[in-house]
Amino acid sequence: MKRRDFILTGIACTLAARPLVAQQRARVPHVGILNYAADDDIRVRQFRTAIGGSGYVEGRNLTLTLRSANGVFDRLPGLAAELVAAGVDVMIALGPATWAARQATTTIPIIVAFSGDMVEMGVVESLARPGGNITGFSYMSGDLASKRLELFTSAFSRSGRIGALYNPREPATKGELTSIEAAARTLKVSFVPIAAQTLEELEAAFRTATAQQLDGFIILTHGFAVLNGPRIIALAAQHRLPVLYGWNDFVAEGGLMSYGPDIEALVRGAARQVDRILKGASVADLPVEQPTRLIFSVNLKTVKALGLTIPPAILARADEVIE
Repeated sequence: MKRRDFILTGIACTLAARPLVAQQRARVPHVGILNYAADDDIRVRQFRTAIGGSGYVEGRNLTLTLRSANGVFDRLPGLAAELVAAGVDVMIALGPATWAARQATTTIPIIVAFSGDMVEMGVVESLARPGGNITGFSYMSGDLASKRLELFTSAFSRSGRIGALYNPREPATKGELTSIEAAARTLKVSFVPIAAQTLEELEAAFRTATAQQLDGFIILTHGFAVLNGPRIIALAAQHRLPVLYGWNDFVAEGGLMSYGPDIEALVRGAARQVDRILKGASVADLPVEQPTRLIFSVNLKTVKALGLTIPPAILARADEVIE
């Protein structure tokens, strides 16, 4: 081959390769977030911060598509389908969105940022070997529910009649109520479940608790409670009722007491799992993880505002105290 022909051939090959190189450079990972709450939910913000810590920058080397149901359960399946249609590489499911994500795809990897007992709910086969396309973080809500009842009874029970506020539509509810009922028999207290799915029902629940002279509420802290946290805290103050929540965000915002996992840590863990999958790991090789830390939080300002006294032995067990 003549030198001139060789040079022209090389130039042609380079030009032909450019579209492929440009295409490879333009292809960035696409992550979808399926969220029960609102777009500005703190868990979404925490995930964005965590995934950024792994070197991802939205618009540069990561595309992130968010779909939020704004508290409307019936919207979740359609929103999950939109993420599947968008061709996301990984889907993050926040709390109550887990079921809709699971039903939407059996091929796209799904990372559950936090959820109740994923085995009991039938989301995965086992924690060590979840099977299928789902893994993530499970905070074993049934086990925690009985511990919460024990803490509440030790701290604030007078009549031995304690309410549990729950949303019957949330998947983890059945197991948690069963666990609380069993714990109530052991502790020899009365357990009064009260359902609420709307703000009107939420307000009625507090009126019922006051009328029936319940000692207070344990909140089954799922999507509905998270979305309406400020209103629940305000109603507890209005009715001067002790309320125990599922995690410490509520206590930081003025709630009385909480016991549960560090949810932000679980979200950070989910971001790490997303990073591993985007770098080639198989979701089938990632076991479901459980919290490594449970936090008992008490807001002494709220204790005083409600005119309560918390036993020193209970206060001594607290991991976090707001004074």
